[in-house]
Amino acid sequence: MGRHRAVEDEPEDIAARAIALYKQYGEGETAVVALDHVFVEFGRNEFTAIMGPSGSGKSTLMHTMAGLDSATSGSAFIGDTDLTRLDDKAMTKLRRDRLGFIFQSFNLVPTLTAAENITLPSDIAGQKIDQKWFNEITYRLGLTRRLNHRPAELSGGQQQRVACARALVSRPEIIFGDEPTGNLDSNSSREVLDILRHAVDYDDQTVVIVTHDARAASYADRVIFLADGQIVSELRDPTIDSILALMAGFDQ
Repeated sequence: MGRHRAVEDEPEDIAARAIALYKQYGEGETAVVALDHVFVEFGRNEFTAIMGPSGSGKSTLMHTMAGLDSATSGSAFIGDTDLTRLDDKAMTKLRRDRLGFIFQSFNLVPTLTAAENITLPSDIAGQKIDQKWFNEITYRLGLTRRLNHRPAELSGGQQQRVACARALVSRPEIIFGDEPTGNLDSNSSREVLDILRHAVDYDDQTVVIVTHDARAASYADRVIFLADGQIVSELRDPTIDSILALMAGFDQ
């Protein structure tokens, strides 16, 4: 598996960061703190995996950093843009223009072909597709002969490759993945993870995924671990064994 250069701790090398990020659901006695004043940075051109037990806040952290959920307090930045200062229209534009998303459930439009699903965000934004890049991405992902197929005519692995192509085709600043291999068999999972690793190593892409799977996380340059809404540990150049050893500590 490829490993990218270490990211220097300089602002231009930080793709996203959280400053004292706090997220609370509910009020009073029923209040649940999902994120407890989290400070974290995600390096540019780096693959980061977020792990932790169920209820640790890992999905909330990603959703808040990606502008899919709002923080109670603190700040989340994409580049030098503070998401907490954006109105709904500006947030929608930022997600569309600067971020790519891959979800566990693929999130494809069933009535559209694979090609139409891949270009949908760009079409909505009125952005012209770089046809050469589109051709390269779809060829690399093995979709060239599937572009006229609708999602129901594709396997789960093929549908997730369409979702990967959709995330890559606009060259976003960051690709966020929420359990992107969660619904896939081992072969399809490996394909998707290879795609994301390649995007970081060769396309200068930045990838952040939430996963519970040590094998998936081992593709990353760095793994951060959450428990009770706080970052409790971090691994650089992780292996499956080092991840499993750290995860075992949570179960003690």
